[in-house]
Amino acid sequence: MPQHVPSSLRAAFPRAPQHLPALPPPRRIVFLAHRDLRSPAAGGSELLVDRLADGLTRLGHQVTLLHGGPALPAAGSTRPDGVPERAYRVVSAGGELGHYLRARSAFGRRVGDCDLLVEVCDGMPYLAPLWHHGPTLCLVNHVHTDLWRMRFGGPLTPAARIGRRLEHWALAGTRHRRLLVAVSPSTAQALRAIGVERERIRVVHNGVEEPGPRADRSPEPLFLAVGRLVEYKRIDLLLRLWERVRPVTGGRLLIVGDGPERERLERLAGPGVEFTGHVSEAEKHRLLCAAWLLLHPSAVEGWGLVVTEAAARETPAVAFDVPGLRDSVADGETGVLAHGESSFAAAWCTLALSAHRRELMGKAARERAARYRWDRTVGQFRAVAAEAVRNPAP
Repeated sequence: MPQHVPSSLRAAFPRAPQHLPALPPPRRIVFLAHRDLRSPAAGGSELLVDRLADGLTRLGHQVTLLHGGPALPAAGSTRPDGVPERAYRVVSAGGELGHYLRARSAFGRRVGDCDLLVEVCDGMPYLAPLWHHGPTLCLVNHVHTDLWRMRFGGPLTPAARIGRRLEHWALAGTRHRRLLVAVSPSTAQALRAIGVERERIRVVHNGVEEPGPRADRSPEPLFLAVGRLVEYKRIDLLLRLWERVRPVTGGRLLIVGDGPERERLERLAGPGVEFTGHVSEAEKHRLLCAAWLLLHPSAVEGWGLVVTEAAARETPAVAFDVPGLRDSVADGETGVLAHGESSFAAAWCTLALSAHRRELMGKAARERAARYRWDRTVGQFRAVAAEAVRNPAP
């Protein structure tokens, strides 16, 4: 497993100012992203964009999200279930894959112009600096270097090789030297590894909502994994480890989320495993409060937003020492970072059998999560956005 990001490296990347500057005149900001939050495949990246767009709108900016997928009702309308729509504008650029080719024309037809275009780079790039002549900013959750191989399986196929090269070129090799926002020191380090200059990188962490009243902790062992069921989340590995852990701890393992891997994973699951599919925010809150541990076996993350969501509810995490998760989990304080499958299983069993240690870690996790709130994230991102507009790339 990769080693920790050195503290010297964590401090080396510029960070956005901690305090909001005076409010400038409202600017027109467009986010160009793969999915909208209401997509069935939405995850942490979509939640981050939603919170940024909503927060910037509340600060007086005019924000539009241009994305792939079905068009949504106009801003300010109300859904049939009575829930108000978001304040910012949401525009579809076409299908989930086709919109990559149509993004430029959809921007011209449906948006027209803006003061800042924020390209959300989640693997396949839009190459916005090549066709948008105004200021651009790139938001990066994580660099997909190793995920291209995992996505296409086996050796590095031609498709995976092309995807990886295109992503690296878009981030590090385009002629426009735009700023890039990384969501963690690990992502910043990955950007440096592919050749992005240090002075172009700004680190803006994810936030978390202030949780509502606590729900009860489960009296019986309850372990939780939350996320989209795709290859790199490695839920199959978690299911294998459960067969080693279950005889020691007993209890239940809940897998919250959906995705293309679900059918295969359900076939692999042994006794005590339950797949819930998508759940409401209220139910997710209840489960995060009830769980004894959050389990996060992912191979890589940008940050690992659910770790902070669990931490805010005093639930420690067991994860692998991989990019992103080594930033959101303080090893030995708010959870445990494992360096292999055996150490993951050992940490799982040890914490399950020690209520006192879980309680101490849970309290430390809650205290750490209090430092990460969405208003702080929006403020830091807004400062970087102002910098990108004030000093556009040549």
